[in-house]
Amino acid sequence: MKQLIPLLLKEIEQEANATRKMLAIIPEDKYDWKPHEKSMSMQQLAVHIAEIPQWVQLAIETEELDFAQGYAPSVCNNNADLLQIFDTSVAAGINALHKADDVLLLNGTWSMRVGEQHIATLSKYETIRHSISQTIHHRAQLGVYLRLLNIAIPGTYGPSADEQAGF
Repeated sequence: MKQLIPLLLKEIEQEANATRKMLAIIPEDKYDWKPHEKSMSMQQLAVHIAEIPQWVQLAIETEELDFAQGYAPSVCNNNADLLQIFDTSVAAGINALHKADDVLLLNGTWSMRVGEQHIATLSKYETIRHSISQTIHHRAQLGVYLRLLNIAIPGTYGPSADEQAGF
């Protein structure tokens, strides 16, 4: 049974296209910039966004992610690296989803924790939906970072305010 898979694939591909446009315009000379002292740097946020689509693969092929087991973000020094991380992450998620089925997504569980501290336990389907939501959330956050630097924002679900200037 694969009724959920085509819907998830379509959504992941649509969000990946919008996300890639946003990641591609990050000024490399602003990688260390933060809008606030408590905020992630532009680079940290961008790498996080680039890695999120791989959560789909993690959800399908593993039972959990334990950050205490030595997780480290990908190394990224420029936009070419960033887009490679993102493209690899999206491909891993899509490939894993092609191999899955609805029974696994609905009945399997996946957990995120730090050692003994459990952050979340969700169905594999919920984990995939959460990863899509996280991509959207953090992409919007990145849009605010870019806007604060007066960088024109590409449209996501239609033209952005920057693209509508000629209307």
